Amino acid sequence: MNRAGRSAEDALCLVDRARRFIRGVCYMQKKTQIMDAAQVRRTVTRMAHEIIERNKGVEGVVLVGIRRRGEPIARMLAEAICRVEGATLPVGTVDITFYRDDLTHASRDPKLNRTDIPFPIEDRTVVLVDDVLYTGRTARAAMDALMDMGRARRIQLAVLIDRGHRDLPIRADFAGRNVPTALSEFVRVALPEIDGETGVWLCDCVQAKG
Repeated sequence: MNRAGRSAEDALCLVDRARRFIRGVCYMQKKTQIMDAAQVRRTVTRMAHEIIERNKGVEGVVLVGIRRRGEPIARMLAEAICRVEGATLPVGTVDITFYRDDLTHASRDPKLNRTDIPFPIEDRTVVLVDDVLYTGRTARAAMDALMDMGRARRIQLAVLIDRGHRDLPIRADFAGRNVPTALSEFVRVALPEIDGETGVWLCDCVQAKG
């Protein structure tokens, strides 16, 4: 399948950044906390209300988190919606490894995680959930994966953080917070299921010594 790529300069920058992380010579250094645990919870609750309002309830709505951190955020949203509506929404997870358009650059031995969507998506409103919206390529890959599974009535995108710098014409339907960033910066979302803590930080890439 032919896929549009980023500019040659940006692609080289992306590959070089990935290689430096893999080799352990570059790491993320926290410099500004954007959200603490309480703020994350409040933001997810607000997003849950927005999802309910936009869809005039939750009938026919399902949540699908993008592995890895989109998965626990999707479950947080489901819990918040249940508290408001008293309805339990189906929650699934999608792995986008083989839908990425940078797969040949990112890894020679990609790690495949399991997609787990134990419900049909045909004629459903699928709310796709991720932690950070950046270039839009992850969201596009996730939508490609979903469309291979069936024809949803509609797909909506919910993200905890929108940091800008889009490569593709993709926008979030529900964004917890818009955070202006420089291209050299990173946004780190920490969740207890994966990181043992909850919070969001703006980080710099720092060269390790030696």
